[in-house]
Amino acid sequence: MEVDKILTRELSKRTPFWRHLEMQRLCVIITAVVLGSLWRSISMRRMQWWVDLSPIICWRSQGFACKATTRGTTTSSTGCVPGRPKTSRRNCIWTLRTASGSVGSDRHQYLNRGCTRYFASKDADKQIMQNRKSPEHLKAGALKDPLLDDMGDFNRMCVAMKKIGLDDTEKLDLFRVVAGVLHLGNIDFEETGSSSGGCVLKNQSGQTLEYCADLLALDQDDLRVSLTTRIMLTTAGGAKGTVIKVPLKVEQANNARDALAKAVYSRLFDHVVKRVNQCFPFETSSNFIGVLDIAGFEYFEHNSFEQFCINYCNEKLQQFFNERILKEEQELYQREGLGVNEVHYVDNQDCIDLVEAKLVGVLDILDEENRLPQPSDQHFALAVHSRHKDHFRLTVPRKSKLTIHRNLRDDEGFIIRHFAGAVCYETIRFVEKNNDALHMSLESLMSESKDRFVRELFETSIPNKDSKQKAGKLGFISVGNKFKTQLNLLLEKLRSTGSSFIRCVKPNLKMVSHKFEGALILSQLQCSGMVSVLDLMQGGFPSRAPFHELYNMYKQYMPDKLTRLNPRLFCKALFKALGLNDNDFKFGLTRVFFRPGKFAEFDQIMKSDPDHLAELLQKVNQWLVCSRWKKIQWCSLSVIKLRNKMSYRALACIKIQKTVRMWLCKKKHKPRIDGMVKVRNLKKHMERFNEVVSGLKEGKKEMAKQAQELAACIDALLEKIKATVMTWKMIDTEYKGLVKRSEQLLSSMQKKKQEEEEGERLKHIEEEMDKEKKRREKEEQRRKREEEDRRLKSEMELKRKQEEEDRKKRDEEEKVIQSELDIQLALERSEQAKHTTVLEQERRDRELAMRIAQSEAELITEEGQMDASLRSDELLSDLPISSSSARAMGPQVQATKAAAGVKKYDLSKWKYAELRDVINTSCDIDLLAACREEFHRRLKVYHAWKSKNKKRTDDGSDQRAPKSVTDYAERNPAPPMAAQHPEVAMNRQQRYFRIPFIRPGDQYKEPQNKKKGWWYAHFDGPWIARQIELHPEKQPIVLVAGKDDMEMCELSLEETGLTRKRGAEILPRQFEEIWERCDGIQYLKKAIENKQARPTYATAMLQSLLK
Repeated sequence: MEVDKILTRELSKRTPFWRHLEMQRLCVIITAVVLGSLWRSISMRRMQWWVDLSPIICWRSQGFACKATTRGTTTSSTGCVPGRPKTSRRNCIWTLRTASGSVGSDRHQYLNRGCTRYFASKDADKQIMQNRKSPEHLKAGALKDPLLDDMGDFNRMCVAMKKIGLDDTEKLDLFRVVAGVLHLGNIDFEETGSSSGGCVLKNQSGQTLEYCADLLALDQDDLRVSLTTRIMLTTAGGAKGTVIKVPLKVEQANNARDALAKAVYSRLFDHVVKRVNQCFPFETSSNFIGVLDIAGFEYFEHNSFEQFCINYCNEKLQQFFNERILKEEQELYQREGLGVNEVHYVDNQDCIDLVEAKLVGVLDILDEENRLPQPSDQHFALAVHSRHKDHFRLTVPRKSKLTIHRNLRDDEGFIIRHFAGAVCYETIRFVEKNNDALHMSLESLMSESKDRFVRELFETSIPNKDSKQKAGKLGFISVGNKFKTQLNLLLEKLRSTGSSFIRCVKPNLKMVSHKFEGALILSQLQCSGMVSVLDLMQGGFPSRAPFHELYNMYKQYMPDKLTRLNPRLFCKALFKALGLNDNDFKFGLTRVFFRPGKFAEFDQIMKSDPDHLAELLQKVNQWLVCSRWKKIQWCSLSVIKLRNKMSYRALACIKIQKTVRMWLCKKKHKPRIDGMVKVRNLKKHMERFNEVVSGLKEGKKEMAKQAQELAACIDALLEKIKATVMTWKMIDTEYKGLVKRSEQLLSSMQKKKQEEEEGERLKHIEEEMDKEKKRREKEEQRRKREEEDRRLKSEMELKRKQEEEDRKKRDEEEKVIQSELDIQLALERSEQAKHTTVLEQERRDRELAMRIAQSEAELITEEGQMDASLRSDELLSDLPISSSSARAMGPQVQATKAAAGVKKYDLSKWKYAELRDVINTSCDIDLLAACREEFHRRLKVYHAWKSKNKKRTDDGSDQRAPKSVTDYAERNPAPPMAAQHPEVAMNRQQRYFRIPFIRPGDQYKEPQNKKKGWWYAHFDGPWIARQIELHPEKQPIVLVAGKDDMEMCELSLEETGLTRKRGAEILPRQFEEIWERCDGIQYLKKAIENKQARPTYATAMLQSLLK
């Protein structure tokens, strides 16, 4: 089995294993006892033969390790044979020892570091020859154990070999092969030191190689070459079939040596099993009893492929244990109807899938890695982590609780969370240990052995090899896959049989008696899943017995009166009579279940003294009387129920009779009823005919007449069915005729309807075509209008730019004039200063003259004063304007004065009514322009005074124009034109503008709360004619010149600066659309009718339209 091969790998590490032989011997003894109790028909002689055969059965477990430890012993078949055998046996063993050169078991590498002292008493120790004792044994003496005797064990094994039919030659073959394997392990290698690489045998291994070759009947040189090289046969390039010897490194040679030892020992064990099976006195067996001793859960500081396979086996067996103990037990409780609370347990199927799942399981990933040209343990570990990155059961080593595991890299191992705990596996040598293949050169060498026994061991395996495999090439035989396959076969065998479990608990780690470590024991119980089992046992009923078994067991203690009862009633009577607590037992459907320990109490009570039995019988009789009285009561109730049931059945029979009669009547008249139902359904369809007729436009009377005739025929058929007895065939014939007639009428109606619909459809198509034509015309008009709008906008933009350029030129000219005026003023100031100096000198001269001529002062003074006054008046009149006053006046004042100098009309004393009448009625263009200018001047003065004296609480609701317009007018006052009047200059141009505005009360609010509106203006020449204010939450405000002068903008077009705002000017059509939408036409019309509107371009156009 593959489990044994995995354990055999421990030999290559030279560490002891199989340390529990005493438990295995105990299992064999238990097996013999159980077989003796069940197979009583077998004679004691045959049973003694079975017990004598037990050393051979355990031979595989003992292996070839001749070790003894404080925990147990293992014995070997060679090298440490105790006792003084008989002549034939002594000759056999002595010949083997002489041929193999074996001097002690501690000299073999496969057995070193183990205890090689015998278990023997004083007498037995004296019988062992000195040359068969190891130095350790000679120094410390034999080990003492009352149950173990190595000499006796070896003698019993030899007897067992004889009983299975092995003669001295075969036993010698077995011992010789085992000795050869032991000597094979003592062969060591070293590097050659040459450039070609490779290795050679050490000098001290030459004698060992000779012993091994002699024991296995091999050529010494061939064995040396096969262990240090491997042979390759070329299949392409050069001469086909050329043999190439590839030297092996030291590590490869060690692997080849260990692989050969494992292969020889494995085939030897298979041969022993085959011989044991041949010695059984029967060929097949339908029933058997097996004892399975499994390895426990292993967790060390360094865990390799062996621990991985053992723990995987424990996972599978733990799942089997859960299924048998927990799952099946609870299913039994459910089938028997006990109502026991469900016990939940951890299902480890996900952990098993992690290991054995196809393609993604760890074993399959390892096999895939082995098949690569250059497999590596690091690549395998990374592949496992990448395939199961998010798996709960698998994680990286750095998450371990132990420091030694946290130091591992991710490509050096992985952690699996088993049911018993998390284990960190080091993937070093995983790939190597998973390959159980042997070089063909080594296998061919063993098959060519001169010894027939060795040759037969390898002859059976060669035909199974692939014929295409190259000689000397190492194939791949998956150890993990073999292990999984054999483990599944074992589980199938276990599932097909009944199983009982014995859980072993280690009381302490020191292996001493009468010492229990609670934490250790509790941890073992938790890891083995026993906590859930104990919960189930505490809440369930672990002891159970079928009713018939209890009946057969205790009927001999009961009188005949009770034995006549059926087994279930018999058990109930016993339990009720004994007065057992109902919580201690429960009756199922086929058996009775007991709490732990309660069945033993029940059995003890039943087998007590006769006086107690008599009292028990009295209680049983009393219980039977009570149960029979209850049965009588139930029988009486059953009779009453039966009487009621009979009366119920009588009523049911009457009901059945009524139902049958009704069915017969229905069968007789059903054709007429069905016919009437069909005809009535046809009559209901007449409503549809009437709807179709009402929807017709042509031939309505004709179709209505046909529909009325069809309805009359349907009514006639209904009356006929009611009055006469008609068969189903007659009714169906007439019904089909009516249906055919109705279908013809319906088809004709549908045809007319389709014709009408076709005509309407054509008409609708024509209308759609007309609509499409009009839509296209409108689209074309809209397109032309948009093009015209774009052209006009571009012209307006060009005009605005031209005006801006003209304005810039005018500003430059004004700057030039201002500079010339400044120069002139500077000259005038210099001349005035000179003239002032002359006058001051003359004044001083005159005063001097006046003092000299005091006598003539009176006359001269009068004349002088008169002359001075005249001269000062002349000087003041001749003085030019001062520089400061001239600078203050500026170009606008000068232009205003210049304009005032050319005024034809003085309108300063005119009243408002006079100005309005002149504006509305005058035909003099100059007078009209002067009146308009004076009117708007007075409006500006009024609004300036009003804004200066407005209240603090005023919210600006009476604002006449947007604040941006009024602010611009204040910053840039427009000078009046001196040459000609603006109206005459502008030719009464019609211009339209639109700008956004915010009410003064909202300008300091947050941006999202500011209410934005639009201000529309129509300027007729320089002055506004119409004005619209669109507020976001109010009705639009429409204003016209004349009627609403006080509410409209009083500024001229030049003062507003709208011509300088890009995008402010709009097309006339856009303004007129808004004006019409806001009911401006009606407003202007009423103003004209009430003679309140000033004559403008808009009033003239509206009057012409009205005419």
